[in-house]
Amino acid sequence: MTEEQKEVPAVADLDRVLVLAGGLSPEHEVSLNSGRSVAEALRRLDVEVQVTDVDSGLLDRLAQDPPQVVFPVLHGAAGEDGAIREVLELAGVPYVGARPQACRLAYSKPTAKALLADRGVNVPRGATLPKSLFHDLGAPALLERLADRLGLPLFVKPDRGGSAFGAAPVASSQDLSAALVSCFAYSDSALIEEQVRGTELAVGVLDTGQGPQALPAVEIVPDGGVYDYAARYTAGRTEFFCPARLDGATLEAAAEVALTAHRTLGLRDFSRTDLIVRPDGEVVFLETNVAPGLTDTSTFPMATAAAGTDFAVLCRELAQQAYLRSST
Repeated sequence: MTEEQKEVPAVADLDRVLVLAGGLSPEHEVSLNSGRSVAEALRRLDVEVQVTDVDSGLLDRLAQDPPQVVFPVLHGAAGEDGAIREVLELAGVPYVGARPQACRLAYSKPTAKALLADRGVNVPRGATLPKSLFHDLGAPALLERLADRLGLPLFVKPDRGGSAFGAAPVASSQDLSAALVSCFAYSDSALIEEQVRGTELAVGVLDTGQGPQALPAVEIVPDGGVYDYAARYTAGRTEFFCPARLDGATLEAAAEVALTAHRTLGLRDFSRTDLIVRPDGEVVFLETNVAPGLTDTSTFPMATAAAGTDFAVLCRELAQQAYLRSST
């Protein structure tokens, strides 16, 4: 913690925060770990924190004993698709993070890609197809057309969701069918894209009242070459470099793409954009997350630390900002 951060005074009028963590998505455990990180950080600054899951008692708790602020750290469906935030708005409770419509835009990977492409951002070539179409048109013919049209290698992932669930690289046309079966276990539609080779980056964006600012880019080097669930959340499985080991111009370009995504999708407070930088320096947009992981192995806390920002102070500032929004 820097001397400047040590001098930040306690926020006297922020003393009760409800952290929402868990949920019913496959990212339940990740969300619980993120929730613990946020709760522990706020408690270090003497903020009273309650951590709760989303269940049938949530609305009663919000009505009978409303917190000053809700800090949602729910990943996956409901947590990132805008649904829970709609409920929080109906309950009249201030909360940290993006509003429902912005969440819906970001959570749908094809929608986010299309919006960013319209802004001149490079995106992978690809197609989004529902499971039913493979049955209606015949899977073999459709698989052959995908491989011919997009080329190999490919990357298959659910059109919604995170933590790499249902996502897999495809090196040959024979692997494509199995990758789609895995994908359809997590979503009814698959996003099939060209596999972009290069340096993988995560670029966080933070706005604590002075406008969105890009955090230092985190370079991701998984030991198996694929940043899957195990590589994301198993300590030692992935090497991280922050700031990323790229030249200044490329890092500036990556930061600009992350900021463009944050603004285009209408996000607020914080977000994380995933990118690939090709060997020629071209920055390619993959997706943007409205509820970045906040665990010990997540890239967003790494980036805030590299920026010289204390994570506990940051959590308090975000909660305070949400509280102040409700009183204006």
